[in-house]
Amino acid sequence: MLLQLIHILFLIFIYTNIPTADSSNEEIKALLEFKKGISTDPLRKVESWNVSSSDLVKICPNFYGITCDEKGSVVSINLDGIELSGEIKFSTLFMLKNLRNLSLSGNNGLTGRIVPAIGSMYSLQYLDLSGNGFYGPVPARINELYGLSYLNLSRNNLTGGFPNGIGNLQQLAVLDLHSNSLWGDLGVLFGELRNVQYVDLSDNAFYGSLVMENGVVPSVVNTVQYVNLSGNRLGGGFFSGEVFGMFRNLHVLDLSDNELNGKLPSLGMLPNLEVLRLSNAQLFGPVPEELFEGLIPLKVVDLSRNGFSGSIPKINSTSLITLNLSSNELSGSLPPSVGNCQIVDLSNNLLADDISVMENWESPLQVLDLSSNKLTGNFPNLTSGFNGLVSLNLGNNSLKGSVPPIMIPNLVFLDLRRNELDGQIPPGLFTSMTLTHLDLSNNRFTGPIPLHGSQEKSLIALSSYPPMEFLDLSYNTLTGPLSSDIGNFRRLRVLNLGNDGLSGELPNELTKLGQLEYLDLSNNHFKGRIPDKLSPELKFLNVSGNDLSGKIPENLRNFSSASFYPGNPSLSQPVGGLPPVTGDGFPSRSPNGGKGHDSKSSIKIAIIVASVVAALMIAFVLLAYYRAQIGDFRVKTAFGGQTSLTSRDIKHGISGRPTTSMSFSNAHLLTSNSRSLSGQSELGGDIVEPPVMPPAYAASSASMIPNLIDADPTPSGRKSSPDSPVASSPRFVETIEQQVTLDVYSPDRFAGQLYFFDPRPQLSFTAEDLSRAPAEILGRSSHGTLYKATLGGGHMLTVKWLRVGLTKDKKEFAKEIKKIGTMNHPNVVRLVAYYWGPREQERLTLANYIEGDSLALHLYETTPRRYSLLSFNQRLKVAIDVARGLSYLHGRGIPHGNLKPTNIILEGPQYDARLTDFGLHRLMTPAGIAEQILNLGALGYRAPELANASKPVPSFKADVYAFGVILMELLTRRSAGDIISGQSGAVDLTDWVRLCEQEGRVMDCIDRDIAGGEQQSKAMDDLLEVSLRCILPLTERPTVRQILEDLCAISV
Repeated sequence: MLLQLIHILFLIFIYTNIPTADSSNEEIKALLEFKKGISTDPLRKVESWNVSSSDLVKICPNFYGITCDEKGSVVSINLDGIELSGEIKFSTLFMLKNLRNLSLSGNNGLTGRIVPAIGSMYSLQYLDLSGNGFYGPVPARINELYGLSYLNLSRNNLTGGFPNGIGNLQQLAVLDLHSNSLWGDLGVLFGELRNVQYVDLSDNAFYGSLVMENGVVPSVVNTVQYVNLSGNRLGGGFFSGEVFGMFRNLHVLDLSDNELNGKLPSLGMLPNLEVLRLSNAQLFGPVPEELFEGLIPLKVVDLSRNGFSGSIPKINSTSLITLNLSSNELSGSLPPSVGNCQIVDLSNNLLADDISVMENWESPLQVLDLSSNKLTGNFPNLTSGFNGLVSLNLGNNSLKGSVPPIMIPNLVFLDLRRNELDGQIPPGLFTSMTLTHLDLSNNRFTGPIPLHGSQEKSLIALSSYPPMEFLDLSYNTLTGPLSSDIGNFRRLRVLNLGNDGLSGELPNELTKLGQLEYLDLSNNHFKGRIPDKLSPELKFLNVSGNDLSGKIPENLRNFSSASFYPGNPSLSQPVGGLPPVTGDGFPSRSPNGGKGHDSKSSIKIAIIVASVVAALMIAFVLLAYYRAQIGDFRVKTAFGGQTSLTSRDIKHGISGRPTTSMSFSNAHLLTSNSRSLSGQSELGGDIVEPPVMPPAYAASSASMIPNLIDADPTPSGRKSSPDSPVASSPRFVETIEQQVTLDVYSPDRFAGQLYFFDPRPQLSFTAEDLSRAPAEILGRSSHGTLYKATLGGGHMLTVKWLRVGLTKDKKEFAKEIKKIGTMNHPNVVRLVAYYWGPREQERLTLANYIEGDSLALHLYETTPRRYSLLSFNQRLKVAIDVARGLSYLHGRGIPHGNLKPTNIILEGPQYDARLTDFGLHRLMTPAGIAEQILNLGALGYRAPELANASKPVPSFKADVYAFGVILMELLTRRSAGDIISGQSGAVDLTDWVRLCEQEGRVMDCIDRDIAGGEQQSKAMDDLLEVSLRCILPLTERPTVRQILEDLCAISV
C-alpha cells in the first residue's frame, strides 16, 4: 500500500513539473502577442520570432533574446539596445509564470504605461526598462514583486509620486530611477529601504531632508555602497557627522544640484568613500580639512558652485585624483601642494597669491584650471614637472611678464586670456602637434604672429598639419602682416585676430582653411582684396574696420554689411547691396539674395509715424494728468481699521510687458523730456494704461529726464489690461507731467562693434543679426529700455538699450563692462556681450533671456493671479538665493548698486532667484550714478548714508541695506514705498517693522498668507531679526557673507 502511494505521488510530481505542449504553446502565444506591440525593428531581431506547426511541439522557442530553464519554461527576455520602438503591452507577458528577467533597456523608442497588474508577475527578480519612453506613474503594486533584486526604470518619462511600500522588497539590491519626473519624500523612501546597495534617484523631483528625525537611522546605511540623489529638491540640512560615520560601506555619494543649505559636517571615518560630489548644493562655511588628510580614501571631490569660504586646506591625501573647488568664495593662498591630483579646478574663486607657487607642485597634473581668481606674478616656468599636462587655464587673472617657451609635449588646451601678459608670443605654440585650443586674447602681446615654421615638425609627425582648431589672439597690440603660413592650420574652425594692430594684405592661403566656421579680422590695418573662395563652412565673418578694397567675393555676398562695414571705404558692394541675415549668425540663403533696406525711405516713414504717435502720447499724458488731479488715493486697511496710503509722491510698482513686436532695424530710439509712460498709474481706483504702440514705435527708449522710475521688466511677454493683476498692482504716481518732446533716430543697421565676453561659434552673431532679430519691449528703467530679442535659431536675448548721455567714454566703458562680463554664478544673470555703436544713443548690453518673472510681480500681483502666493519656505529660499548672488558679487569687488525686487528674476518651477542689472553704475557718469541712487531713494531702497553723501556711490553696505528692505517685503508683502498710517503716525516700511518689533507685535506685520505654526513663527522671527540687522547704521551693519550664514541657519 505504501509503495502504491509513493508511486502515485511520483506520477503527480512528474505531471506537474514537466511542461506540456499546451503550456509551451501558451508561452509561445504570449511572446507572439508581445511581438505585436513592436512597430519598428531595424535589426530584425524580434521579427525573426516566427513559428511553424512543428515549432508548437517544442518545449522552448528558439527566439532571439529568449532564455528557458531546464524545464523549458521562459525565464528571461533580454532585448536590450536593439533600437526597438512601439507600445508595449505588459499584460501579454502575464502567462509567463516563471519569468525572472525582463530587460528592455536602451531601445529609446519603446513606450506605454507600466500597468498595475505587473505586480502579479511574482517570479520577477530582474526588471530593467531604462532608456525608453515609458510614461505615467509607477504603479503601487510594483512593491508586490517580493523577489525583485534589481529595479531600473531610469531615463523614461515616468511622472507622479513614487509609491510607498518599497520596504516590502527586502531582496532589492539595486534601485535606479534617475532621469524621470518622479517625486516623493526622500526621508520616507530612505527609511523603507532595507538591504539596497545601489540607489540612483538623480534628476527627479524628490524632496525632504537628509536630517534623520528623532534619531532614527534607516538600516540601509549598513549596506548601501552607491548613492546618487543629485538634481532633486532636497533641503533642510545635511547628515550629522555622527550619522555620516555609519555609512561604512559607502563608496560614492552624489548630492549635487540640491538645496541642502548648510555647512558640510565632519565626515568622520568612512573607510570606503571614494567619490564625493556636492556641486551646487547651497553649502557654505569652511571646507572640512579631513577631506584631504588621507584618512578617507577619496579619489574624487567636487564641491564646486557652492558658497564655501576661507582658505583651501592642506592637501596630504595620496589617493585624491580629481579636485574641483571652482565657483566658491575661497580666498587666501594657493595650496603648497596638490598631492597626487591629476585634475585640479580652483577657478572662479578669490584666491590671491603669486602664481609661482604652482612651480613647486609635483603632482602628475593633466588638467589645471586657476582662471578667474586674483593671482599675480610672472607667468610660471612650466618646462619641467608638468609633462603630463593636457589642459591649462590661467585666464582672467593679473599675470604679467612674458610667456617663456612652453615645452609641454601633450598640451591640448591653453587659455591665458584677460591677463597683463606682454612680450612676443612663443613660436613653440604654433609648432606644437598636440595643441588644439589657444586663447591669448585681451593681453598686451606685441610683435608679429610667429607662424613661420609651423610645419617644420610635420616631417616626423603623424599628421601633415598642426591640429589647432581654435585660435584667439584678439585685443592685443600685435604688428606686422598675417603670414601665409596661416594656410598650414588646415583644421582651424575659429580664427579671431580682431582688434590687434596687424597690417598688410590678407594672404590667399586663408582659402586653404576649409573647415573654418568663424573668422574675425576686424579693426586692424589690413588692405588689399579679400581672398576669393574662403571656407564654404564659414558661419561668422567680420573684416570691418580695415582698409580693404575691391569687390566682395561672390561666395561672401550672403553675409550682411556688418561683416564688412564700417571701415573699408574702398570695398565695393555688389549690385543690389548685401542681403539681410537669418538672425543666428548664418548668412542668408534666400534664392533672391535679398535687397538692402532703403535707409532714407525708412527714416522718412519713421519720422511721419513718430509725429503721429508723439501727438497721441501728448494727448495721453494730458488725459493722465487730468485724471490724476481729480482722483483720490486708494487706501488699504492696516492696524485694524486704520489706513495706509498705497504710494508716496513717486512709488514703484509693476507693469506687464507689452507684446508689441518689431525688429531692431525698425527700433527708432525716442528721447523724451517726460517720464516714461510704460507703467500704469493707479489713481482713484482708475487704471491709466499706455496705448499700444505700432511696431515702429514699440522699441522707444526710456525717458530722458531725471528721476525716471522703473517699469518692472517682467519677462512674461503678456500685455496688461485694466483688469489684469499686473495693471492693478501699485505702481508709480506722478501728478505733474512735463511736455513731451521727441527726437527720432532711425539707424538702418547696427554698424558698430559687438564684443562677446566668451566668444564661441555657437553663440556668435553679428550686430546686423541683432538688428534684424524680432524683438519686444519688456520695460524701462533708469538705465534705459529693455527688450527681448529672438535670433533666427530661436535663441533669446535680453537687450538693454542704455540711455543717451548715461555712459562713460568708450575706453572706461569697455574696461568696466568686461569686468562685469566675467561674473558667472547660478544666482546672477550673466552678460553675453555688449555693443558700442558709432552714435551716442547706441550702447547696448546683452544677456541670455531668463524665463521667469520678477520678485515684485510674485509679491504684489493681485487677483486674478497668474502665480500662487509664495509660501514662507519659497520666500526664504529666494532670500538665500539673493544673498548668495550678492555674496558672489561682493567677493569679486562689485556692489550690485541697484538692488530691488524688479531686479530679481525667479526662474523655473523652483523659483531660483537670479540678480539682474548688477554693477551697471560702473558704466555710468557721476550724474547717472546720482540719478540711480535718487531713484532707489524714491522707491525705498537707498541706504541713509547715501542720502547724506555729496557724491554718493554704491557700496557693499548699501546693498546690505537694500537687501534688508527686500527681506521685510518678503515677510510683510508690503511695498518698500508704502506710507503706513498707524498709531504712531505715518511711517515707511522700515520704521513700521522696527515699531512692530519694539512693541512686541511682530506677527502683526507678517503677511497673513504665510503665518503658520509655531516652528514657522520662530523662523519668521529669525528672518525679521536678520532684516533689522541689515538696516542698522553703517558701522554696525553686517556683511552679506554674515547675513547669508544667518539665513542658512534658519530652520523651517
